[in-house]
Order: sequence, then structure tokens, then C-alpha cells
Amino acid sequence: MQTPTGPATLDFDACYRAASGRDARWDGRVYLGVTSTGIYCRPSCPARKPRRENCRFYASAAACVAAGFRACKRCRPEAVPGTRDWDARGDLVARAVRRIRDGAVDTVGVAGLAAELAVSERHLRRMLLEEVGVGPLQLARNRRAHAARALIEETDLPLADVAFAAGFGSVRQFGDTMREEFGIAPSALPRRSQPERPSDPAGPVSDERPKLALRLRTRAPFAAAGVRAFLAAHAIPGRDLIDPAGPTSHAIDLPGGTAVVRIDWGDVPSVAEQLAGDPGVRGAGAAGARVVGVPIVLSLPGLADTMPAIQVVRRLLDLDADPAQIASALGDDPVLAPIMLRRPGLRLPGARHAAEFALGTVLGQQISLAAARTIQGRMAAAFEVTPSSGSGAAPGFVAHPDPRSIADTSADELRARLGLTRARADTLRALATALAEGLELGPGADRDAVRATLLAIRGIGPWTVELVAMRALGDPDAFPAGDLILKRALGTERESVARELSQRWRPFRGYATQYLWSDFLEAASGKDTP
Repeated sequence: MQTPTGPATLDFDACYRAASGRDARWDGRVYLGVTSTGIYCRPSCPARKPRRENCRFYASAAACVAAGFRACKRCRPEAVPGTRDWDARGDLVARAVRRIRDGAVDTVGVAGLAAELAVSERHLRRMLLEEVGVGPLQLARNRRAHAARALIEETDLPLADVAFAAGFGSVRQFGDTMREEFGIAPSALPRRSQPERPSDPAGPVSDERPKLALRLRTRAPFAAAGVRAFLAAHAIPGRDLIDPAGPTSHAIDLPGGTAVVRIDWGDVPSVAEQLAGDPGVRGAGAAGARVVGVPIVLSLPGLADTMPAIQVVRRLLDLDADPAQIASALGDDPVLAPIMLRRPGLRLPGARHAAEFALGTVLGQQISLAAARTIQGRMAAAFEVTPSSGSGAAPGFVAHPDPRSIADTSADELRARLGLTRARADTLRALATALAEGLELGPGADRDAVRATLLAIRGIGPWTVELVAMRALGDPDAFPAGDLILKRALGTERESVARELSQRWRPFRGYATQYLWSDFLEAASGKDTP
């Protein structure tokens, strides 16, 4: 009889072969619990592999903790970057996992999450237990614990502030959870001997607007130049600041107000250095995938916004992607292989704010990228959302545009203020009305329903819908077959041919699109940007 694995979706024999071969490709997707030691590890852990009968496999670190295991101190399974496997699916469990990853349990609770997904709390727990091996509360606790450990290691915040920033309700809860996860008290966890202190021309660190310097982990190779080129090519005046020879800064919108993230690209090792073992690239254990840290500085409305800010930045830079998985799926394709050899580790950046991206995509229909940026900047300045009471403004940046304000503005006034055609103004207003009335474009949204709703709006076609699915909904298989640059890269003028060619790239057609766009985006990023 096959040894039980926990979740029914895991195949014990395949998992055991991966662990026996220390296969780093399984890191972050499968976790090994060892009954004889009470420890859980990543499959690539260099420690001696346990006997078969002592192995249990789980789909999440949270499930390991719920089963009574604590994290291995040697391979640090909690330090593995996330996985986009859940993003490739559109079912209830995947939507729930994505929302929990974004902090839904902390903000709306399990009852609120179940209501968002239109199911009962009981059904939600049952489905998560069957596929993930743990319920929503344990998933949220695990998320907070791993974030807290990263803050302990990366910052000099007092432990009480770490607990608050990671979303714990009390210091006692923080301590209990950390002991359960790691087997030691938070005060016993190692801290960086000389924490980096953020330097920023906007001013010093303050209690009113704290700044945190962090290195966000991602799997190598990480094509920093390609991601930077994408951000520069899509930079919006008032929302992004691009230093041609230095860091980039971006406004991000959080529950407490507008924050700013500065990304220090010059401190990211090149892809060649990442793969050659540069000292700045952290090893993930013997035979494990290498992990690179992306240095950022967050200027926050308050410490409570730390976790949401980190998640937005991870999505913006696609830090949970697995380049080995993408290369395995696409690297043998005759069209994509030459581009992937030139640009290994390219990512699929997400939208920092789903509604803003959707509105901006409508503005960008059938015009150049530079013209779209200009109009999007006008929209942000003209319809900036009013900050909630007590939230701090980000100096030098504007917040995202307010869909309700746009919906309440006549089409004629939109034409005059933004420089639009009448048809484009009507479409923008219709979409803004749908967003203001509750159209959800976030990670927990029903992708099929969103696609149908958007297509029903006059003036929105498949190109816009697929871009929204790719960047806002986070669908890695979205494919804008009618895109002009994409068709040129594929050597065809026919959308049907592009769509037919794309079938062999599923479920990663979004990444294939990014590679096909990469030459154009690099050229576009060299032009004047905000």
C-alpha cells in the first residue's frame, strides 16, 4: 500500500524520488516531513534522506506545521520563494490560496473570504484541507510567520514592531506562532549584524512614514535588466520615477495610503553572476536552486502596511516565478528558444493596482506606448483617489485614479480633460462604472466571469481583456493574440495563426508573450520616461 502523503493530489513515489535525488525543481511545491525527527525540509535538503516509511509529503509549509513538524535549520524550507503554480488554475482552491497569499484572512477574515468566493466557510475549509492539507487560518499564520522571520533577518526593527508589521494581533501570538514554526523563540533567531539603513533623498526614517530596506528573495536567474526595461517602458508620470542610470521608484497603493518602493537595480547581480555563484546570490542547499535578493526600500504610510506592500512588489516584479519551470516548458520551442537563450530569467510583471491597470489599458488601445503613458498620467493626476482619514501621502507621487470619480464624470468632460475620442471616453466611463459597482479584478476573481463581463462592455475587445487577465488577474496563460508587436514577432498578420501557434506554450503563454515582446520593450525603455 502506498504511504500516505497528506493531500490527495501528491504522488508519494514521485515526491520520494525527488527528495532522494535532491531535486531543487520541487522546492516550494512539495515539503518533506520526517516523522523520526519532527522536522520538515525542502526536497533538495543536503541532509541524509530518511527511510521511506518515515516520510510524509505536503503541498505547503503550513500543512507541515499543522501536522506537528518544525522547519529544518539546515535547508530553511521557509526561505524558498513562493510558487506561481496556484496562479495557473482558476478553480475555487487556487483563488482562495491567492487571496490568502495577499492577506485576505488578515483583512476580511475567513468569513469574508468565503463570502468573496460565494461559498460557505465550511466548504472553503473542506476544499483547502483536501488539496492543500490545511485550513485558511493555518495558511495565514504560516504566511505571517515566514514574513516575520524575513523581517527579523533583514531589518533592525524591534521584535514588537516585527510582530505588528507581519500582521500578528499580539506579541504573545507572535511568539507562540514562531516557536511552533521554527522551534525557537523570535529573540533567538539570528539577526543581520549590520542592518542596512535606507537612504532616501525624500527624508529620514520617521514613525509617521517608516522606511524599510529589504532584499526580496527570488529564484535565479532573475533578469533584472529585462524587468527594469519593462517598468521603464510603462512608467506613468506622477506614479513612477525612472533614474536612467540608477534606481527606479514606484507608487504602490495600500490599505493605509500610497507607499513608494525604490528598487536598487545596480545591486542585483547580473544573470551571469547569479548562475556562476556570485557572493550576492544565496545558495539553497546542496544541489538546490540558487536564490537572489532584490534590494528595495519601502516608504510606508505605517508599519501595518508592510505585508501588503511586500506582496504588491513581489507581484509587480514576478518574484515567485520559477525560471527553471518556464525554461523546461518553453525552452525547446524553435521560436522562443533563441530569445530565451539571450534573456534567461525574464519575468511577467503584474499590475500594482488592478483597477488602474484596466482603466489604463483602455486608454492605451490603438495608440503608441508613449502616448498611452501620457494619458494615463493625466488620468492619475485628474482623478486621484482621495486618501482615507489619517493615511499619509507619498511625497512627489500621486495615488491611483478613483473609478467612482471617473464614472461620475461626463464623457464630454473626460474627452476634454484627457484628450480622448468620444468612443474611448464612453468605454472608459463604462469600465469605471463597472469597477465602482464592484467588478473584482484581483487574484481571487473568477477569471472566466471577468473575461465575459469585460467583453460585454462596448469598446473592449479580446486584446484588452487578455492584457487585464495577464497583468491584473495574474493569469500566466493569458494571450493577447491580436497584439501587433506579438504578431510581428511571430511573423504573421493573422490573429488566428498567432493563437494556433500559442497552443504549444500552454499554460505559460503569458511568459511566451513577454519573451516575444522583450526586444520591443528594451527599445521602448531607452526613450524618454518619467
